[in-house]
Amino acid sequence: MEQICNDLADEHAALDAIVADLDENGWNRATAAEGWDVKDTIVHLVQADMAARLAVTDAEGFQKAKADMATAGFEGVFGDRTGKTGAEVLAWWRDEREKMLAAFRSRGPKDRIPWFGPDMSTLSFATARLMETWSHGQDVADAVGASWPVTDRLRHVAHIGVSTRGWSYVNRGEQVPDGDVRVELTAPSGELWTWGPEDAENRITGPALDFCLVATQRRHLDDVDLETTGELAEGWMRIAQAFAGPPTLAQEDRKQ
Repeated sequence: MEQICNDLADEHAALDAIVADLDENGWNRATAAEGWDVKDTIVHLVQADMAARLAVTDAEGFQKAKADMATAGFEGVFGDRTGKTGAEVLAWWRDEREKMLAAFRSRGPKDRIPWFGPDMSTLSFATARLMETWSHGQDVADAVGASWPVTDRLRHVAHIGVSTRGWSYVNRGEQVPDGDVRVELTAPSGELWTWGPEDAENRITGPALDFCLVATQRRHLDDVDLETTGELAEGWMRIAQAFAGPPTLAQEDRKQ
């Protein structure tokens, strides 16, 4: 838990460095996520961090909050951006993310935590928060023309990307095809990260960054340097979705 919390804190700091000096025009810059600007993106992270802290510290309170959302919506329960400047949103996020990290550090890695989908271990939950911070951080960096640091913290994102292969199909009402896929990714440090049987005929190879961008739907498969071998590998990458929620449109459809 200490390691994943430290990595999550570092991911927070990387995104904080990008938004800290934005003026109000920068906070209102549109991102690639339809209808969201930079401020909306950070507010979304704040709301999710608040929900995560509640889930970790007060399971009954979290279940009540979920029920309240049926009438009040997510913003009605966890707050919204109304009337807040970028600086105020930044201060809000800094406060809430520290509270969430403290909650994570108070629990064991295998403790079960309720969420909007299936329960998760605390370790998996913190890893999921890192993935969301990283992927939305990419949106913000793209929107304001900033460089988004590429670090070996991507291993957390890549691991979720691999482990959600089945979800990518089930979420679309499709049957998960039989067969294994070998994933071999080159880390930013040059280390080789691998998943799946060494003798699998279907394979995905390339930079870890590119795999993470595709798995979180920040880039299209045709726009990165991943190499897929076999129908299972390519088919998965065409629909990969490492995050919860309804299936999203492929990027080629959004571009039309």
